[in-house]
This record gives sequence, structure tokens and C-alpha cells, in this order.
Amino acid sequence: MSQGQNEARQGQKDLEPRRAQSDGPFHKRWAPGIVLLLPLALGSCSRSPFPAYPASYHEFAYVSNGARGTVTALDLVYLRQDRVIPVGRQPTGLAINPVRNEIYAVNSGSDSVSVIDATTNRVVSTIGVQRTPYFLAVSPDGKRGYVPNSGSNTVSVLDLEKHRQIGYASTGEGPGVAKVAPDHHTLVVSNRISGSLSVYTITNSTQQPLKLRGSFSGCPGATDVAVVADSNAEPDSGAKAFVACSAAHRVMVVWLSASPRSWRGKQDAFLRQDHLLCFLDVGDTPTTIAAMPNGNEVFSTNFGSDTISEISTWTNEVLGTYPIGSKPSGAVIGSDNSSLWVSNFGADSAALYSIDDGRVEGSVRTGEHPDTLAFSADQQLLLIADTGSSDVAVIRLQGKNGPTLFTMLPSGGHANDIVVKGFHSRR
Repeated sequence: MSQGQNEARQGQKDLEPRRAQSDGPFHKRWAPGIVLLLPLALGSCSRSPFPAYPASYHEFAYVSNGARGTVTALDLVYLRQDRVIPVGRQPTGLAINPVRNEIYAVNSGSDSVSVIDATTNRVVSTIGVQRTPYFLAVSPDGKRGYVPNSGSNTVSVLDLEKHRQIGYASTGEGPGVAKVAPDHHTLVVSNRISGSLSVYTITNSTQQPLKLRGSFSGCPGATDVAVVADSNAEPDSGAKAFVACSAAHRVMVVWLSASPRSWRGKQDAFLRQDHLLCFLDVGDTPTTIAAMPNGNEVFSTNFGSDTISEISTWTNEVLGTYPIGSKPSGAVIGSDNSSLWVSNFGADSAALYSIDDGRVEGSVRTGEHPDTLAFSADQQLLLIADTGSSDVAVIRLQGKNGPTLFTMLPSGGHANDIVVKGFHSRR
């Protein structure tokens, strides 16, 4: 870790709430290439306060620490560590509930899911699943959770109101990632070992909560999945799943059926069926698929070729593949549909790519081996979990000098995932 990062970590102990904080105990000049850290005295910093938040507002980032069996809760209002929460062994994926103040930590080493109450940041329940789970997808209504179990080739269905497993369904070999489609009635699961995608109908039945519709193969090392729908179409009019084939240099595209009741479903019987659309050539070892919020494009981070690939979700074609940095890993796109942030695992930095301008705007130094990323709720901050240095780089996005490294917050051993939850407490 650099001297500037050590100073940042020491300085963060005395930070005031970010609703009234200046640019911090240091800031960095924004310029193309790697940004240099310039520690400054507080008195010389330009004042540009964060937005004000009511006293009832709380916001936390949660980081799963695979080597410690813990989840670190970081207070994003006061920019400090809130507490370290013991969970199960080898926590990997994290998920937030969109309607309940709960966070879920998937414990790969103890075959369970820990339920964290965000109002107290304590584990309130533990849900047993099957062997070697890695990820969890939460339904939009917050009532169901779906956990692929890599060691048992199944996906568990969880009742998140009663905190229990209510069923499971068979998958392909080595399931890893699950996503709920925008129609809320379709679940997809990527299967790494069998190189396939399983597609299910989500039912209201407790006897058979998932019904397998089909499986699509030919995607070696299937890992991350993005599911997007046409933003201008009516609900239930179909969607597309883009699957990273990490053991190859391609992305698989699968059409997810439209409802027979939708306009598209009524017009074309072919659209009422799931089917394979195509395979797209991208860079080597695609790992993450990041989708624009409007669904117009997705990007793959190509870990093995130091590039990103831009894919049109309308025409199903690669618009271009561009250099981004060393071993790009995670990616996230801002609500402006223009700002793509990529963690460069091999360069200890995060790159900002302007989608509109088609170029890298610059990069910011992080800790060692940055991986997963998340925005704060207002997208004033970008948080990057550093797997090598066991900390989180906090990048301020709206400062006078452009994106700057604001501070470093401690996490734990081997950060696997990071998520953010904001909420108002009851008075």
C-alpha cells in the first residue's frame, strides 16, 4: 500500500459525516493515466460539501471477507467502519433485499446463507442450503431468493420472509450465477462446468417453485449473466440473456420467451419460445457482463486480453473491443448510461470509460487487486473492494477536480463481493 493510502486510512478515523465534509484530508489531481496522490492539509482543500441527508438516513456498504468468515459493514454517511459481522465460512456472494432491510451473505464453506439485519448490522438468521453455494439472486418483491449450489448441481429457492429453504431444482454442472429476468417470472442460471444456461419459470407453487423450461449449451466456463429487456416494450414481452463464456472468448446470447398475452407474443409464435440467438466473439476470458440501466448495450470485461467489448443488445453484435487496463475484472455503469467504471485487477486501479465518447477518460489508483465495484445510493461515491490489500477504495465522483480517491476503508481478508443498502430509520 502506498504512503498516500496509509495517510488516507489514518485520516478517515476523524472524518465528519460526508453530508458536511470537504474534499477530505487529501485529494488527487484528475488527469489521463494514473492519478497521483497529493496529501494536502485540510485548510488548503476546496470546500464542496456532499449533499445533506436527514438524520434518519443510513447507508452501509457490505463486504464479504472470504478468508475471515466475516462481512464488514462500512458506514457511508460517516465514511468509517461500522462493525465486522461474523457469518459462515468462506462468504462469497452478497445480495440486498429491495423491500426489506436485510442483506444476505452466501457462505460457500458452510453451505448456508446468513441474514443480516441492516438496522442493527447483526445476523438474525441462518438458512441452510445445499453444497457449495456462491451467489444469491433476490426477486424484485423481496419474497424469494435463488441460490445456485455448485457442489450439488441445484438451485435452492428461499422464502425470505420466513428465512427458510422451500425447494430446489436441478441445474447443469457447476452452477454459479442466477438472475431474475425483468418479467419477474423467469430465472436463469449459468453452469460453469457444463458450459450452459438453465432457464426456469418461477411459479407461485410451494411444491414446485421452479419449472425447468430448457437449457442452452456451447458456452465453456459460463459465469456472469446480464438479462435485459427492451425498455420501450410492454412488460412480459421477452428479454435477452448475455452469458460470459469465460473459458473461451465469446458471449452467448439467449432469447427468453415473450408472454402469449403480450403484443410480441401474439404476433410471432417464435418469440413465445426460448431459443439460442448467437455467439459473439469478444476478448479472452470474459468475466463480467455489465448492462446499461436503459438496456441498450452490455459490456464484457475480458480479463485475459486487457480489453472490454461493447455489445448492442438490439442488433446482437459487438460494436468494438477496446484496451482498458491490466486484467479487467469488475465493471459497473452509472445511471447516466455513459460512465463505465472497470476495476483493473492487474494494475491496482479503476478506469473510467466514456461510452458516449468511446474512450478511456482516466484512471484512479486503488488498493491491491481491485475486483468488485458498487455505487453509493446517490452515485456520489464509487466503492471498490481490493482483494489484495483487504480494504475498500472510496472514489468521490462529483468533486471539483473530477473523480478522486477520497479515502480507504478497512475490510477484511480476501474481499469477494460488495453491495450497498440505504434506508430511513423509523422514529
